[in-house]
Amino acid sequence: MGSPPMIDGAFARWLAARAGQALMGLRAELGFADVGALKSAGDKVSHDLIRTELAKWRPADAVLSEEDEGSRLAWTAEVSSDAVSRLNADRVWIIDPLDGTREFAEEGRSDWAVHVALWSRSAPSPHGLVAGAVGLPAQHRVLGTDYPPAYPPMTLEAATAGGRTIRLAASRSRPPVFLTDLAEDIGAHLVPMGSAGAKIAAVVTGEVDAYIHAGGQYEWDSAAPVAVATATGLHASRIDGSALKYNEADPRLPDLLVCRKDLASRLLAALQRHSG
Repeated sequence: MGSPPMIDGAFARWLAARAGQALMGLRAELGFADVGALKSAGDKVSHDLIRTELAKWRPADAVLSEEDEGSRLAWTAEVSSDAVSRLNADRVWIIDPLDGTREFAEEGRSDWAVHVALWSRSAPSPHGLVAGAVGLPAQHRVLGTDYPPAYPPMTLEAATAGGRTIRLAASRSRPPVFLTDLAEDIGAHLVPMGSAGAKIAAVVTGEVDAYIHAGGQYEWDSAAPVAVATATGLHASRIDGSALKYNEADPRLPDLLVCRKDLASRLLAALQRHSG
């Protein structure tokens, strides 16, 4: 793919595409007979590639990757110097080398992703994300902040007047226990999907109207998709309506709502009723 572009958004897209190509090649090489081996190899190949390219092209920046040792630990004085470095850094790349490892290892599934996001201390937004890309290798596309998709405008009234039911992306393996009741309350239809990146990408492209998660996640699960979603003009917040924040001492970010802006107030009100 040649030398990477120097602008951060385009670099994130380039990096997600590079990792995606490697993962598709690995799928073809190893096949699906040994699921455990494919999962482990996928995590390692993508992580090593992204880490190597960041060290080469963005050596001054800190990195938080799901596959880093101790990445899930909240920062304390005993935690590694890597954590101290990222908390003091002005720029931090937040990486999920393979989001949806389960789906990656299932033949025929395309709902898995590569997440590359950049957090900056000088960012104007509360979430601090200034660039990001979500690679969807098996769908042959990358969504990025450098060229955010043009989200089709549609008011809730127009959608319901046309007889279309609100579509909520839901985890195929561990949806929040309240989500079925919430969907019934607002007359929504649940659409099961794999990785968080694939679900938020589906909101970005208009395939679904919202994604609600409350079952526990980490910053790398949502950073890149949220960067793209907000660049596209979508609403993104915690399920209580508060701002999403990244590069925190504790990388756990357990819940989020990404949706069309015209749906945000209605969904947040429904979440108040059902997620307590």
